[in-house]
Amino acid sequence: MNPEPDLREALLAAVPSLRAFAISLSGQVDKADDLVQETLLRALANLHRFELGTNLNAWLFTILRNLFHSEYRKRRREVEDPDGSYASHLRVQPEQGSHLDFEDFRTALARLPSDQREALLLVGASGFSYEEAACICGCAVGTIKSRVNRARLRLAALLNMDDMDDLGPDGMTRAALQG
Repeated sequence: MNPEPDLREALLAAVPSLRAFAISLSGQVDKADDLVQETLLRALANLHRFELGTNLNAWLFTILRNLFHSEYRKRRREVEDPDGSYASHLRVQPEQGSHLDFEDFRTALARLPSDQREALLLVGASGFSYEEAACICGCAVGTIKSRVNRARLRLAALLNMDDMDDLGPDGMTRAALQG
């Protein structure tokens, strides 16, 4: 869209004031120039919204100010890392593995005998003491301890877990996370 000659001249005449305002906001000449350029691009794209006879400078300064604040909010969430040193220390465990592990656990838990599953869930998941679980199940404390122990051993076998290293990420993922 080509603005009318008078409007074009008014836009160009506003550039020095816009630039000075942008420098005062950003504190950096190169960022200020980018801000002025983006302001002019937005103004030209939305020229149909400008009401002739109103204050063009006020409209342009409002666009510039809004752009600055939008960029500031966006940059606040960003971390500057020009040499990549910050990013090289970031490591995140893959999320899909935990979902698959949970599904494997649910399947294995369902395969336990009901008395073992019940004892394990009362003690392990619900946090009841062995004594409280024994009262709930109506059996001796030793019976609950035995059921929980057998349930844990059976779960470990069903999940192919040999030792504590099998908990958490697999060996390859652990090695990648250690970098």
